[in-house]
Amino acid sequence: MRRYRACGILAALLAVATAAPAAAREPSGASPLAGTIATESYRDLERKVSHGAIALWALGAIEEHGPHLPLMTDVVVPSGQLRIAAGALERRGVPSVIVPPYYWGVNNVTGAFAGSISIRPEVMTELMLDVFRSMAKAGIKRIYCITGHFDAAHAGTIAAAVKRANDEKIIEARFVVPAPLGKRLGLVSGQSGAIFAEWPAPPAGEPDLHAGEMETSAMLDLAPELVQRDIASTLPPTGLTPEQLAGWRKGGDTARSITPSGYLGRPADATAAKGSARLALEAGAYADAISADLKAVDGSSGN
Repeated sequence: MRRYRACGILAALLAVATAAPAAAREPSGASPLAGTIATESYRDLERKVSHGAIALWALGAIEEHGPHLPLMTDVVVPSGQLRIAAGALERRGVPSVIVPPYYWGVNNVTGAFAGSISIRPEVMTELMLDVFRSMAKAGIKRIYCITGHFDAAHAGTIAAAVKRANDEKIIEARFVVPAPLGKRLGLVSGQSGAIFAEWPAPPAGEPDLHAGEMETSAMLDLAPELVQRDIASTLPPTGLTPEQLAGWRKGGDTARSITPSGYLGRPADATAAKGSARLALEAGAYADAISADLKAVDGSSGN
């Protein structure tokens, strides 16, 4: 009897020891690898390449997103956008493959927060070029990049790598960038591999740029189990002045002093329905820009 009781106690202790922490949050259907070539075999990729597939690549970052969103927000959101865009392109007769998302980004604005992992721009550039070379070796002729992380230093690095890929004839590369961000970076649509996507206007009111209504809504649609709704619902709007916004964009300790809780916008106003609607518009804008570029180059799409 004692032996059986001891075995029962030991089993209970082992169960407790191996149980996942109660606070852990695991993504379900919103895994950034879902729908990418990482889930397929090399033969699957070869077959799609033989049918003229283009490549789509999201470049995000591991970055703080307030007290209510996970560090992987800038990876989850663009991955979702590309899945939707790929479907839209397929319906237009444009086959595509999705490259697993990149997530070691350049974090300038939120660099003073724990969890914002930043690498040197030159390191990111070289890694991107190596991926471009690998995709070209696999037979991919054209790759379209989007960013899930709107830090100017990060997006500027993508633009520079895309330009180098074209200049060095590694692969035909494009940076499909929302028009407002492209203009802020000084890019010109149709030059140096940059093409602008006409995104929908942001919600009216004060700036909603980081972990606010838009990003929180997107996460509620794509990965609701990763959103700490009890916290999001209590967060007041930030309401920055233009001067404060300019200071925030300088990054570092200055940005943290302006937004000490790590968000800029109105997360309490977020809903999954808003996220779904906006994601569809954003992904549609990406698909439109890619289709227009393909039609301009070789007339392969346009409907």
